[in-house]
Amino acid sequence: MVKDLEDGGVVSAPRSAEPSAVVAGSARRLAVECWLLAALPAHGRDRARTEWREQQVAMVPLGTHFSAVRLPGRLVRGLARSSAWGEVDAFLREDVAGPVICDPRNGGRYYALVPARLPVTWKAAAEDWRHHGVDVLGSATLLGVPRVGAVEFTAWGCASYWSSPMAAPGELCEPLTLARFIAAGAALLNHGT
Repeated sequence: MVKDLEDGGVVSAPRSAEPSAVVAGSARRLAVECWLLAALPAHGRDRARTEWREQQVAMVPLGTHFSAVRLPGRLVRGLARSSAWGEVDAFLREDVAGPVICDPRNGGRYYALVPARLPVTWKAAAEDWRHHGVDVLGSATLLGVPRVGAVEFTAWGCASYWSSPMAAPGELCEPLTLARFIAAGAALLNHGT
């Protein structure tokens, strides 16, 4: 038995998994959780943990540890050439290769986590992409961040989840890779294909 630190419960390790791999996964999730919580003032961390436990999503301020780029679902699904949640998630994990949150409500929106200063450095590009529904979000913005273990779409819950999970604390989307992704999506939307 291995204690799953994320859910507070006890789970059995699968027969095929090495116990050290299960512990390493729990330790990684805990490290990522602590890194995300560090974006909050000390008094807000307990509130965020409660929100994760009760609502699956905690409000985290952007602009200190990380910022986010909001991508409309039609742009992401167009590039993935699929509307199936799992297929789009697999596409993002490979093509963007960084942490992306999916909010499946209202047609689906995706939030790629990026370095905190990106809203300042991408100001001109952000203006060009805005008419496609892409928005660069920074300080003075709160983002609904799902609990670290929420890594797949659940039709019954419709809560945000990690379409592409954060692999390690502080691992963010690489700006140039994301810019190319957005440019390709914008071109696709411009040509209506």
